[in-house]
Amino acid sequence: MAQVPEQNIAKTAKKLVLVVFAMFGFGFAMVPLYDVFCDITGLNGKTSDTAAQVNENGVDESRLVTVQFISHLAKGIPWQFEPMVREIQVHPGETKIIKFYAKNESVKDIVGQAVPSVSPGQAALYFQKIECFCFNQQPLKANEDVEMALQFYVDPELPRDVSTLTLSYTLYDITPKADS
Repeated sequence: MAQVPEQNIAKTAKKLVLVVFAMFGFGFAMVPLYDVFCDITGLNGKTSDTAAQVNENGVDESRLVTVQFISHLAKGIPWQFEPMVREIQVHPGETKIIKFYAKNESVKDIVGQAVPSVSPGQAALYFQKIECFCFNQQPLKANEDVEMALQFYVDPELPRDVSTLTLSYTLYDITPKADS
């Protein structure tokens, strides 16, 4: 068996270390790169986290779009959280208000934050929230309940092949944790 010169072993080791650092850097950069990609393409159903202006482009009464509402609770948050209306039909450009119900079923105060997403992903660019409870944190005292409003419209520029949008909210517990 031939001996491998120590120089070759050292070069290979350096290359492997460089590859490990490059892979770590690439993995670390993936999150912001993915966010930029989603913002540009409208994929992943992320909606804007800022309020839209009231629609001034008119209403397209020639078609109806079905908007469905879904709610989820992140693991461990002891709340009820659900849309008070599961589905509505809107004309693109028409402003609607719907409400979600939330109740803190815990014995302690909890701060919740709802994170929205729209499906199909490309439709997220056309779902315009004028006012949304998701723009703010939702502090609820123990056993307190609240109705939270969402005012929105579907942009009339929504592609004609999209006839149904699903708006999904996931509610997370963001209560500041006390240091031990």
